[in-house]
This record gives sequence, structure tokens and C-alpha cells, in this order.
Amino acid sequence: MAQIALVGASGNAGARILKELSDRGHRVTAIARHPEKIAELAGCRAVKGDAHDESSLADRLKGHDAVISAVPFSTSDADTLIGAVQASGVKRYLVVGGAGSLLVTSGERVIDQPDFPEEYKPEASKGAVFLEKLQQADELEWTFLSPSAEFEPGERTGVFRLGKDELLVNDQGSRISFEDYAIALVDELEKPQHVRERFTVGY
Repeated sequence: MAQIALVGASGNAGARILKELSDRGHRVTAIARHPEKIAELAGCRAVKGDAHDESSLADRLKGHDAVISAVPFSTSDADTLIGAVQASGVKRYLVVGGAGSLLVTSGERVIDQPDFPEEYKPEASKGAVFLEKLQQADELEWTFLSPSAEFEPGERTGVFRLGKDELLVNDQGSRISFEDYAIALVDELEKPQHVRERFTVGY
């Protein structure tokens, strides 16, 4: 059982990660701008926090075994979030990543494909920048877990594949549910296999 700080605990991915952590017996400080939106779960304490306020966020994070960040890249700032984790003294930092920086078979990034939807580019671009900044944060034991292209509500099956930097695709395309993504992330938390690395999960 670990003490985990989860930033963005009320979002789509964050809520599923929170439940997975609770179900596995971890104690979680669940942080969000609107803590009243955070589900009441065993071992979880809802706390109000602002991902844009580095010093106050750092105070919220202190004393935990690990920090998980599940906030959208387009509405947050990489330097602020990474800086808060660094200032808190917590070494282990897991980030809900994006698929845009993954590679396709040609070796190019997903975001650079001609059919990549324009409306997703701001989020995907900032996600790629976030990964680049993490790669320079040598003192953190970070992990960036990229989902598949379609990241959506679904079932918790426990059946999925892991990859490294290439987008995972099958006959139905490239997708992963929030629920199965949460399993992969908490598995990595409990038994680290990708410290200072990005990896991906998909069906």
C-alpha cells in the first residue's frame, strides 16, 4: 500500500485511476479544482488544488510515495506541474500521456500525419512538449504512459498489449478504455518497468 497524490482526480482518466488505486488498497490524496466532483472511495481523501499554482500544489504533494498527473495538457503548464513535483521532494512521477507523440510505421509521429484532426492538435502538441520536458528532468523517476489513438470509456477487461514508442493498432483500429488504461498505469506504479521512459497501452 502506497501513499499517492493524484492530480486531476475528477477527470475521465483520473476518476478511473482513482478507483483502481482505491480497489487495490492504496491511500490517495485526490486533487482537483472542484473536489466535490471526486468520487467518495475507500482510502481516498478529496483535496482542492490548482495545477496552475506551483507552490501550493507542491505543498499538497509533499510526503507522498508517488504523484500521478491526469490533467489535460492543453489546460495546464508542463513547467508548473513538473516544477511542483520537483519542489515537493517526491521522486516518482507518473503522467497520463497522449498518443500524438507516438510513432507510426513510417517513423513519423501520429500528430504529423496528414489526417490528424485539427481540433486535437493543441492537446497533442502540448503533450509532446510535456514528454520532452520530462526527458530533461533527470532527478525525477518519471513515466509517461501514452494511450492508444482512441481513449474512451469502456470496460475493465484486463486484456491489453503494452508497447514502447509505436502506436498500437489491431483490426479494430487503435484504442484503449479508460478502465484498462488505469490498470496499466497502476501496474507500473506497483511494479516499475518503465522508469524515465514512455510506454503505451492498447488492444
